[in-house]
Amino acid sequence: GCDASVMIASSSNDAEKDAPDNQSLAGDGFDTVVRAKAAVEKACPGVVSCADILALAARDVVSMSSGPSWTVELGRLDGLVSKAGDVTGRLPGPDMQPDAITVLFDGNGLAVHDMVALSGAHTVGFSHCARFAGRLYRRGAVDPSLSPSYARQLMAACPPDVDPTIAVDMDPVTPTVFDNKYYANLAAGLGLFASDQALHDGAASRPAVQGFAGNQTLFFEAFKEAMVKLGRVGVKSGGDGEIRRDCTAFN
Repeated sequence: GCDASVMIASSSNDAEKDAPDNQSLAGDGFDTVVRAKAAVEKACPGVVSCADILALAARDVVSMSSGPSWTVELGRLDGLVSKAGDVTGRLPGPDMQPDAITVLFDGNGLAVHDMVALSGAHTVGFSHCARFAGRLYRRGAVDPSLSPSYARQLMAACPPDVDPTIAVDMDPVTPTVFDNKYYANLAAGLGLFASDQALHDGAASRPAVQGFAGNQTLFFEAFKEAMVKLGRVGVKSGGDGEIRRDCTAFN
């Protein structure tokens, strides 16, 4: 949920950020939020939550990468629980098929159109080799839905038994620009995750993929709407939350 539980640091490595599904989250991203919180606390202590700072930071990163901007709803509280085990089954996995992802999103009030739009965030960012290596080496064969040239590029970056912390860009064409290239990439077999490529191949999701590939404005509008909806998922209020003094620790 949108309660900054992912910000909690644990000496025993059992907080939400330590879950395998969260290993591709950038450390400097966490540091930026911590620094922003420190500055806000100095100016107006106990007013702005880490959850709201995260939501604002996500919007600003997209906007600064040539993507859209939107009005972020504020007033979230920070959560009181952060467990690595709670992440399992709650985030789309790199090998999940559209039907399974649809069920996951539907449980949070997000439709197929929202799912496809939010997946477009993979137009920026990176992933560690371990998250997609199965598409290259499982059963001694390359996933046939991968472009052969892209598969060779990935195998050069991620040979067998490579250091699992090595990462590659999610979008091999415009990796630092928030645009609709992600969707065009799928038509060319350039989806990094099997779950990405499956969006292009799935009957329910393909129309949105094709629509966004051909119209960046359509994608941006859908992405903004979906981000507002996502920002309402798991919001804490009353005794279920707090405004942390330090984003990495409960009060």
